[in-house]
Amino acid sequence: MTDVGIVGAGAGAAAAAFVVDGTVPDADVTVLEKSGGLCGRAATRRHDDLTYDYGANYLKSDDDRVAELITETLDDEGLVDVTDPVYTFEADGAVSPGRDADEHKWSYRRGLTQIAKRLFGRTDATVHRRTRVETIRRVESESTWELDDADGETHGPFDVLLLNPPAPQTAELLRTAEWDDPLRETLIEAVGAVEYRSVWTGVLHYPFALDVPYYALVNTDKEHAVGWISREECKAGHVPDGETLLVVQANAEWSAAHYDDDPAENVAAIADHTADIVGDERLADPDWTDHQGWRYALPEGGVDRGPIDSARDAGLYLLGDWVAGEGRLHAALANGLDVGERVAYGV
Repeated sequence: MTDVGIVGAGAGAAAAAFVVDGTVPDADVTVLEKSGGLCGRAATRRHDDLTYDYGANYLKSDDDRVAELITETLDDEGLVDVTDPVYTFEADGAVSPGRDADEHKWSYRRGLTQIAKRLFGRTDATVHRRTRVETIRRVESESTWELDDADGETHGPFDVLLLNPPAPQTAELLRTAEWDDPLRETLIEAVGAVEYRSVWTGVLHYPFALDVPYYALVNTDKEHAVGWISREECKAGHVPDGETLLVVQANAEWSAAHYDDDPAENVAAIADHTADIVGDERLADPDWTDHQGWRYALPEGGVDRGPIDSARDAGLYLLGDWVAGEGRLHAALANGLDVGERVAYGV
């Protein structure tokens, strides 16, 4: 029996669990997720007849293994591909065609969280939601790992432990870990050095259709308060006909400066910016809104892989987009597939 513990139920964790469960016949996989959802920042909400991806916007096809996983290995029922282009805008709000480099822009009729739900659904993994891990413990005499949650329950022992939270949260778990090994300090230093951009997101609904030729707008000079605007109605099944639902992400500087401000004021400011950029004054007055702050949204770069690779000797694996060095959903999935194979084959 190989007992595998996973902290976090993000896309990388789901991919790793899928590989391990399908490759190691006697694997027993346990996942502890602090929130009530799956798939990390690839998050989906529903409101009345609306479905919207309010974190990651879509899945790119930049990795062949991920593309095969989504379109062939998993059930592709409900998979949608946005064909409308991505346009650009500058600091002065001027919009122009020209940055639609992604071959595919995938989501599902029921949203991006379907990726993790379908991956975990193809395994026998036990997933505990709303379970916050507070302490990691290395039991050297048994060469195993244990996890204590916020309710005082201990999980394990595990032969292998996978950590999937964002780098700052992973670093904190390592700081408080009961693990007497010089490698721990080296890991903390490497993981703690990964910097993140915060993103504050507003979701804006309107009872009319927006007549524009693009799916999304991206700010290329990174000088505008808004970094991204996308139309959820371009994803089949997300928005009723004749309506508009915009997901608007502020840039890193604006998000950091206003992260803890009154959400209603933030949404109003984002709506005003959106109206100016799109050139439609009606967008300043949405009839329904939602919002979400992502404190650890996008890693600014990769991590020193030396300590992470060394940790495998102790049965400890770190995974996620920040390990891959690219803050995109396909990168998290690809890294999860890699980690799953390393666990399965002991490499």
